[in-house]
Amino acid sequence: MTQTGVPWKELPRLWVILWRLVPIVVSLFRDKRRWLWWGASLQRSYAFHERRARQVVHQVATLGPTFVKLAQIFASRADLIPEPYLQALGTLTDRVPPVPWRDVERTLVASWGAHPDTVVQSLNREPIAAGSLGQVHRARSEGRDVVVKVLRPGVEAVVDRDIRLSRAIVNAVYARWSHVHVLGVRVVLDEFDRHVREEMDFEREAMQCMRMRERFADEPRLKIPHVETALTRRDVLVLEFVEGTRIDQLDAQIAQGLVKPQVLAETLIETYARMMLRDGVFHADPHPGNLLVDRRGRLVLLDFGMVIDVPVSTRKALFDTIIAAIRKDAAGTAQGFFALGMVAPGTPPETMTALVDALLDIAYTDATTVDRARVVAERVMRELFNWPIILPGELVYFARTAALIEGIGARYDRNFNSIKVASPVVLRMRNELLAALLGDHGRREPLVTFAATLGALAGTAFTVVRRFLPTRTAARAD
Repeated sequence: MTQTGVPWKELPRLWVILWRLVPIVVSLFRDKRRWLWWGASLQRSYAFHERRARQVVHQVATLGPTFVKLAQIFASRADLIPEPYLQALGTLTDRVPPVPWRDVERTLVASWGAHPDTVVQSLNREPIAAGSLGQVHRARSEGRDVVVKVLRPGVEAVVDRDIRLSRAIVNAVYARWSHVHVLGVRVVLDEFDRHVREEMDFEREAMQCMRMRERFADEPRLKIPHVETALTRRDVLVLEFVEGTRIDQLDAQIAQGLVKPQVLAETLIETYARMMLRDGVFHADPHPGNLLVDRRGRLVLLDFGMVIDVPVSTRKALFDTIIAAIRKDAAGTAQGFFALGMVAPGTPPETMTALVDALLDIAYTDATTVDRARVVAERVMRELFNWPIILPGELVYFARTAALIEGIGARYDRNFNSIKVASPVVLRMRNELLAALLGDHGRREPLVTFAATLGALAGTAFTVVRRFLPTRTAARAD
């Protein structure tokens, strides 16, 4: 064991991580100081930042599944990662090389106790999807089309080792530089550590899938695949095959009138509102690869490896914070941020009130006043990275959903206004949501204003800023 607490046998891997990441960190520091410790800042063009963002993605992908999975979480954290790095990290969903078939076959034989061709039929050797923790193959079982999801061989040991090394690096940095962003990275790492092991247990994922399927059994707009429980093991998950188009690739269907963007956004908002606020059982890995639209126009929800239970206390605190935001009460909303643990220790209340003022200004900007919205968005873009926001626990994952909803809405409608879309949706749901949160069948006073709840969340500052990013980018390029 070294003085840093890293076992000697893991030092080679530590050096690989540092070799990949330190040059990027040094380059980022040189943005502020030409020679690191002295000299003026370097003038970096937006094109330079885009090139460096691509280098970051390449280096992260090279480091393997742990860092790819972490990057997917950071891809929604504009409080920690600025553009264009945020958008570049989002592409890592599809950047994982597949596992060779011989290794997949070995896992299937060990799990099923027999050759896979004697258990299922027409098992395709080529994967239809390769994720950071597992990959998916098509097959047939008793006349039904199924998918077979197989855990990457040896991935658990790799993740354990890389988390230990990442924590050692972050703790060493934080001991010398106790900046709010380093603390934010440590919070994300701790939360990732708590849940990634659950995600590598496919029997648990099967249970969560069945649990979610039961909760949404009465929802005709949502499709959750059936689990083949007899074939599911800890390392192997077999599900009904559901065909559909990724939620971010629906341009052809929208052009043909088969999918209506506003209806899609409403379905997304209602589905996640029920998970987060009604049920407290939250699908915490919402990226476009896990959300499809089938031929019947239903939203298809995939991958239940990361499902978070949200305690009632958190849901109530979130509700009270949102009510303050809906009333445009900046001080009350800031107090809610403190109550939720979203603020770095030692931050003055007036600092948070100033932040909330900017966020509320954006959230309640009418779609017809785009120029004013852009001015406010530019202000947030300049300052958000320095604000003392920390997303603890479940809110780390809820931020990903907020970013997804806003991103999908803005992709298909540049003037997408999450509050206007969310208001009628949540109005229809107000009784069931308030009853679940407060146990009073929806009789609490600000029930009308609760209509904007999901809009206030989905319209967080960094996703609104992203809506105006193309204009900003074009201006820099001129």
